[in-house]
Amino acid sequence: MLEVAHLMRRFGDKVAVDDVSFPVLPGALTGFVGGNGAGKTTTMRMIMGVLAIHGGEVRWQGRPVTVADRRSFGYMPEERGLYPKQPVLDQLVYLARLRGQSVAGAKRHAADLLDRFALGDRGKDKLESLSLGNQQRVQIAAAVIAEPDVLILDEPFSGLDPVAVDSMAELLREYAARDVPVLFSSHQLDLVERLCDQLVILAAGRVVGQGAVEELRATGGTRYRLVLGGDSGWLGEFAGASVLERNGSGVLLELTGATTDELLTTALAHGSVRELAEVRPSLAEIYREVTA
Repeated sequence: MLEVAHLMRRFGDKVAVDDVSFPVLPGALTGFVGGNGAGKTTTMRMIMGVLAIHGGEVRWQGRPVTVADRRSFGYMPEERGLYPKQPVLDQLVYLARLRGQSVAGAKRHAADLLDRFALGDRGKDKLESLSLGNQQRVQIAAAVIAEPDVLILDEPFSGLDPVAVDSMAELLREYAARDVPVLFSSHQLDLVERLCDQLVILAAGRVVGQGAVEELRATGGTRYRLVLGGDSGWLGEFAGASVLERNGSGVLLELTGATTDELLTTALAHGSVRELAEVRPSLAEIYREVTA
């Protein structure tokens, strides 16, 4: 397991990361979300040793992480770091060779990854000749070319088309299935909600929410959608419920004392009821609440 424990980082007088702690569990996809300037990239750079840590520590397998440990981590930085004027396949083979793979093994693995991202016929092309989306696919291949023990990915889905997003998601799930801890940042909350097992929400350099996605959704409170056959004006006089939104014959509400049975009985006394359903808040709604 990878653990971030009380990390602190300053830039001059500004505290960019303030007492940040969270685990990245093996076999789980952990989403790292927050607005611009929240501290996500700074935290990832400290995990990888790119930035000095001003407080706290990063632990791997229960002990402080070492330089040797980090060599086994796969990292995709925010600023992409491959060589634009070098052939794609040569770069991937070179990176694999640096991690100890044989020439034949490196070529085979690099070719397989390029095929996976529909770039099998572009291996001899210079990186700069590829579209930005295809360059992103090569960056992802570079992060996993050495079969890493941990994956740290900063905005890996940025610029990818839907087909590439699906390929990337499948790849991450495969690593999680091998018990590899996977941490990735993204501004695409719908994608994070769909993919992730765990979530860490950062705001102004501090953790404001973390845990399993369903646990976080449960903390947002339970809401109900009530669809009536008639007028909903009577809800203004109904004690124990708060109307959040009206949309035609539908009402979104929270129960503040009444039970669902009491709500349904009262609704039926005023006419027909077409639907009464529980509504859990979306990840986007939870994000807005905890970062407000």
